[in-house]
Amino acid sequence: MNVILRALRLLSMVVWVGGLIFFAFVEAPTAFHVMGMTREFAQLIGGSIGNLNRLGHACGFIFIFATLAAWLRAEARGRRLLVAELALVVLMILATMYVQKSIIPAMERDRIAAGGDVDAAALDNPARLDFERLHSLSEKVEGAALLLGLGVVVLMAFEGGNTIAIRPA
Repeated sequence: MNVILRALRLLSMVVWVGGLIFFAFVEAPTAFHVMGMTREFAQLIGGSIGNLNRLGHACGFIFIFATLAAWLRAEARGRRLLVAELALVVLMILATMYVQKSIIPAMERDRIAAGGDVDAAALDNPARLDFERLHSLSEKVEGAALLLGLGVVVLMAFEGGNTIAIRPA
């Protein structure tokens, strides 16, 4: 059981953090290079971030349930580390939910208000200005989720050895 819980926890973080890294450093820059700042680019990136956030939420909940099960089996000294990991994952989920439920819909409203193509709108167009502000905010919030995820990975590295001794079943 301990191996299964550890594998679930590791896999959920690998998938989520790896997805965030892939999106930020591979997919988005490549799509921009190939497509430029077109409507299709915006649809690809918007759809990708939506799918990535949903995948992240699933991974986060798997991590939470597996960590709670491990916490029940852990000795007292190891529980603090697990609680810290849980707190970071909850913050990751909240950050991506904020992007998904608040920022992305507002960006879409701004895109429509700007005539469907934000880049074609005048530089002083209020919808374009708000879109650019929200885009910057979304990058920062998603970046924070990535940093939180890396923090979880580092904390998990401290579990090695006897840091978190799990009582035999």
